[in-house]
Amino acid sequence: MSENAHDADAREVRTCACCPRLCRIAPGGRGFCRARQNVDGAVVASNYGRATSLALDPVEKKPLACWKPRSLLLSYGSYGCNFRCPFCQNWQISQAGEQDVRWHGLDADELVGAACRERLHDRRVVGVAHTYNEPLVGWEFVRDVGRLAHERGLSNVLVSNGCASPWVMGRLDGLVDAANIDLKSLLPTVYERYGGAGSLDAVRATIERLAAAPDCHLEVTTLVVPGENDDPREIEAMARWLASLDDQIPYHLSRFFPRWRMTNCEPTPTDEVRALARVARRWLRRVFVGNC
Repeated sequence: MSENAHDADAREVRTCACCPRLCRIAPGGRGFCRARQNVDGAVVASNYGRATSLALDPVEKKPLACWKPRSLLLSYGSYGCNFRCPFCQNWQISQAGEQDVRWHGLDADELVGAACRERLHDRRVVGVAHTYNEPLVGWEFVRDVGRLAHERGLSNVLVSNGCASPWVMGRLDGLVDAANIDLKSLLPTVYERYGGAGSLDAVRATIERLAAAPDCHLEVTTLVVPGENDDPREIEAMARWLASLDDQIPYHLSRFFPRWRMTNCEPTPTDEVRALARVARRWLRRVFVGNC
């Protein structure tokens, strides 16, 4: 291969700026998340409008405890995630691939139209939720659905690990009405194991951005995993940090059940989850326990 040909090939490799991993993707290749692909020299969301899951869920399942109670959301999941948490409670979808797609070519207009039709049958339907896998690896779909949902009087909800670049989150400004962001720890080493270098900083930046957004309701969840993040000092550190942003942020402590690569563990004891909730309440006014 000539030097010029080698340079041309090198120029075709593209860096994905969606999250801190900054994957270098060769032509036709995919990033770590499996959802972003180099197509004709551009990094695109190959999972755009390709659903693995669709369901009408109560808002409390997201979980959102303090936003439009007893309402329903048309919940959409695709494939792809930029984390590999061995304790993932939703691994069948978060770790799904292109082969698991059940609905192909479901564009934003069709999804919002489906939510509108559901609302005609049940006025409790208030919008669309992006959930199940990691929605921000396909942020373009979240953006497009949000624009159309707002035009039609519906809400756009995000359930996410929060690990996306500030540039991506900026593209969603004003388009997310409610969000629940997962906060695993405040220890960089924990996030480096599951999300790569820089992922904690990205998650913190996302939470800070949404907490400051006047048009977005924010809630935060920590899955309490035995031996991973169940030290009361760690829960207190997370609650204290959230309170420094706003002590009204609803904070969910959710009980772990054996899943995916941690099936040899016991579920988190319910009394431990409740004890940790009491710790969090030293700093935050609205603390909830889940799966108990």
